[in-house]
Amino acid sequence: MKKIVLFALCSFGLLISCSKDADVSSPESNTNLMAGNRLTTGASARDFLSNDTFDRLLIEIDYVTGFAPTAGAIANFEEFLRARTYKENIEFTYSAVTSPGEESLTLEEVVELENENRDEYNSGSTLAIHIYFADAPSESDDESEGLVTLGAVYRNTSMVIYESTIKDMASSSTAVSTEEIETATILHEFGHLFGLVNLSTESVNDHEDTETENHCNVDGCLMRAELQFGASLLKQMEKNASKGLASIPDLDAECLLDLQKYGGR
Repeated sequence: MKKIVLFALCSFGLLISCSKDADVSSPESNTNLMAGNRLTTGASARDFLSNDTFDRLLIEIDYVTGFAPTAGAIANFEEFLRARTYKENIEFTYSAVTSPGEESLTLEEVVELENENRDEYNSGSTLAIHIYFADAPSESDDESEGLVTLGAVYRNTSMVIYESTIKDMASSSTAVSTEEIETATILHEFGHLFGLVNLSTESVNDHEDTETENHCNVDGCLMRAELQFGASLLKQMEKNASKGLASIPDLDAECLLDLQKYGGR
């Protein structure tokens, strides 16, 4: 799994883990059903963005009790999807699941949790995605370096959000809310499912960061990955909020051009 350091703020940094794919096993009887949801990250970019094959999007949200996403973040997420894709039929389902009782989670454990809990897979003209909101941090977090993981994508329709880590981070700020950090994390990770940057896709123009693969090199872009000692997302969000600006970064012109190439708006 590829891990990219995005932000560092004093001794408390952020890491968004953007994985291309994961080793997955499933019962043979379900192999055909699940095959379309077990591809590499970015492989379904056009399916998400256009209505060529799928005109309905079904988003299954499984969350450990007490770690559900905020209503505001999901509303922001839906607005983002409607603005960037041609999907008009978008549905969310929610299920509270039992905590795995782990102090931290490896990506392999996240995959197993999806295998156990996921109910929705592609069917007919419906494209399904699974998002798991965890009550434990990523095992890759390095407290000694002040690095923590907020979210990861690891297949074409799979995402994990480390909700406990987001809550901890929001509690350290008086200007940025849990909702805003959730939104920024979900949108960044979904950008990778859209194929950004050069994930099972090819950009119109070269704007991939040479040091942090599959991320944008344009300052201020939602898909940019800052190095450990670069400007932190949290600090930038707080700065924007203090100026009365939107705290959550947006996609830059190059990423939008790519989405249009892949079938989006």
